[in-house]
Amino acid sequence: MSISSNYDAQAVEDKWYGYWMKNNYFHSVPNEKTPYTIVIPPPNVTGVLHMGHMLNNTIQDVLIRRARLQGFNACWVPGTDHASIATEAKVVAKLKEEGINKADLTREEFLKHAWEWTDKHGGIILEQLKKLGCSCDWDRTKFTLDDDMSASVIKSFVDLYNKGLIYRGFRMVNWDPEAQTTLSDEEVIFEEQQGKLYFIKYKIEGSEDSLTIATTRPETILGDTAICINPNDERFTHLKGKKAIVPIANRVIPIIEDDYVDMEFGTGCLKVTPAHDENDKILGDKHQLEIIDILNPNGTLNSFGLHYEGKDRFEVRKQIVKELEEKGHILKIEDYLNKVGTSERTKAVIEPRLSDQWFLNMEELVKPAIKAVLETEEVKLFPKKFDNTYRHWMENIRDWNISRQLWWGQQIPAFYFGDGKDDFVVAATKEEALLLARKKSGNENLSENELTQDPDALDTWFSSWLWPMSVFGGILDPENEEFKYYYPTNDLVTGPDILFFWVARMIIAGYEYTGKRPFENVYLTGLVRDKQRRKMSKSLGNSPDALGLIEHYGADGVRVGLLLSASAGNDLLFDEQLCSQGKGFANKIWNAFRLVEGWEIAEIPQPDYANKALAWYNAKLQNTLIEIEDHFSKYRISDALMATYKLVWDDFCSWLLEMVKPAFGQPIDRKTFDAVIDALENNLRLLHPYMPFLTEEIWQSIKERTPEEALIINHWPEATSFEKSLISDFEIAAEVISGIRTIRKEKNISFKDTINLSVMNAEGFSAAFDSIISKLGNIESLSYVDEKVTGALSFRVKSNEYFIPV
Repeated sequence: MSISSNYDAQAVEDKWYGYWMKNNYFHSVPNEKTPYTIVIPPPNVTGVLHMGHMLNNTIQDVLIRRARLQGFNACWVPGTDHASIATEAKVVAKLKEEGINKADLTREEFLKHAWEWTDKHGGIILEQLKKLGCSCDWDRTKFTLDDDMSASVIKSFVDLYNKGLIYRGFRMVNWDPEAQTTLSDEEVIFEEQQGKLYFIKYKIEGSEDSLTIATTRPETILGDTAICINPNDERFTHLKGKKAIVPIANRVIPIIEDDYVDMEFGTGCLKVTPAHDENDKILGDKHQLEIIDILNPNGTLNSFGLHYEGKDRFEVRKQIVKELEEKGHILKIEDYLNKVGTSERTKAVIEPRLSDQWFLNMEELVKPAIKAVLETEEVKLFPKKFDNTYRHWMENIRDWNISRQLWWGQQIPAFYFGDGKDDFVVAATKEEALLLARKKSGNENLSENELTQDPDALDTWFSSWLWPMSVFGGILDPENEEFKYYYPTNDLVTGPDILFFWVARMIIAGYEYTGKRPFENVYLTGLVRDKQRRKMSKSLGNSPDALGLIEHYGADGVRVGLLLSASAGNDLLFDEQLCSQGKGFANKIWNAFRLVEGWEIAEIPQPDYANKALAWYNAKLQNTLIEIEDHFSKYRISDALMATYKLVWDDFCSWLLEMVKPAFGQPIDRKTFDAVIDALENNLRLLHPYMPFLTEEIWQSIKERTPEEALIINHWPEATSFEKSLISDFEIAAEVISGIRTIRKEKNISFKDTINLSVMNAEGFSAAFDSIISKLGNIESLSYVDEKVTGALSFRVKSNEYFIPV
């Protein structure tokens, strides 16, 4: 078989991925083997491959390919997430460009556009993962809005509602005015922003006196319904029982007393705006204050905003400060560093807003998930440092707001039949809802037309928290064969940024529905940053084109480059130079194979040096195998690669091939040649999880193979006993060879000229590698002496001295 002088990554990748797909190697069905299962963290359906995906999925593919070689029934389930907020925002923007307003469409019309968008842009990322070499079971591809996946979500909602865990409440929620939906607490990112603190004077009714409050949001004074002072604050005893006048609105409001007010903070007088601040809402409920909401859902002011109606909240802030100044109500303005809540998705500043929403009570649900990670360690986080983050989140958990004011997603299965607060039922279908509504209302004549389904959709995470179960039908049919075989899954590879959003919630759901963990190990990758430690982003222009990298360096080169940069849980400083190193490594292995294949074989005896060299390399391989197993057990995937890299580059290419290669123009004996091919095949097995394309190409080029003999389904190298002394003895021999080469170089002694070597062996080193020292040093005669050789060049290795007569 002719072997090309250059390794053509692109041709090789297309050829072998097609071959693997044709032979269905990635597909798994339950059998007598032990399963090894990974579910992919589903990327957004309309997303495209970025560096984070590349790292995450390379690690998953390494784990799944290794498990396949270890004889497990490896199953890697791929899929995508419908990503309510992100996808709906894109569809709304697209419609806007076409002159269509979402508000003018019915739900059905809007969803038709959303599905068209999804069908057009969806799934691109899965095709891109194939370019990376990902060996997912594509026959199992899932989408969180597939019929069975949605049915699982609805069943879960109904079940939790019937258990009394889901409830409807009028609460202060996080409102995203851009996406026009609520967000859970975890989707709000607090950022320090330089703002202003405004000191505003309020007149006291019936007197010339005034009081001063301090606020960062002067526009909200139009929603004030009280001023609060601390009853123990002697500065304000004269204000007790009086009323204040809200500037501009000229509304009279009570001055109330509550020890909630911190006498040391601000002015000691607190404006109370129950509609726009969570703590103010608590005060308002306690003192039965009026609630005045001044904002529209899109962040503009409503009619309570008076002459500012219809204007954006931030625009109003500037204008109202100007008006307050003109009317003499501003005492002073100071710079103020403030923590501002922003939307994780849209980056909009969050508004606290009172709204009827659906909540999931987390207090009891969370307990088994805390125990599993922090007490029994049934679920292990790698690196372990994330246990503390997990503990903090889980022990401070609040009820989960699971409703979103969106249409793209699973519609909440609640049906209203009247105007009363409790005039609703929860059911999986309208038919079931009608039966329940007739019973609850006592009206047997109630018809389906009189039922109105809640327009809100469920939070996307409320579907993806079921992912490890729902992909195997475990919610709809917990007794099905596949679910019982593949669940619990083994490993989850994801980013620490969704440890709470997704990982913790999957653990909660797993214990709630099965009493079992959803996975055993969670490997948390670092975030991909550039060399300057900046986060990769489109806006900074520092995020390389993922597919462009694959085209330039080959998929194997990129995979190696990513993993050389990555260590568990620490941010990855990506340097394109490492992909170049990965490509160089691929070329090195290819050229080593070409060298071996170019040797002429003869039926001649095996030289002693070859026998010794092969015995050493086998010991070295076995020792590295132990090292690799240890790294994998601790999820140190990069370290496992580095150990393999050194074995192949240093020990195989630089040492073994040098030791056994025949003299120029001479043949090699068959026994040595076959043993070198065996060693190469073991290297390919170890390298395959990292470099699947190159290794399959060389494997198939060594000899004709049947589909059953493909490397992808071969076996991991077997661990055998070995002599450790061979490794330590060779390290000394390598130092001796290095010493000889240094003297040759320094004294300009040509390597073609043979030399003699005398050894004063004080430490009694093994002579096992003398034949190799003789070969690689081009030594004519190697002798042992008891005293120094006069007139000779010398060097030392430990306490031994080596002499080369001149």
